[in-house]
Amino acid sequence: MKKLFLFLFAGLMPFLSRAQSDITMADTMRQEGKIYVVVAVLSVIFIGIILFLVTIERRVARMEKQINR
Repeated sequence: MKKLFLFLFAGLMPFLSRAQSDITMADTMRQEGKIYVVVAVLSVIFIGIILFLVTIERRVARMEKQINR
């Protein structure tokens, strides 16, 4: 588990350092209010993927129980 967090943190470091620079597209989207739409859409997609994975995990666990009987 620690290796996973370390890997994710190391993978996100370049993006974190780049977030501090001046990005005009992000500023424009913030001013027009579109950034909230982007965040909402990405959140819905992420939640959908998580729910899909949880559902599949439950189905697999149920099938494993049936096989082990």
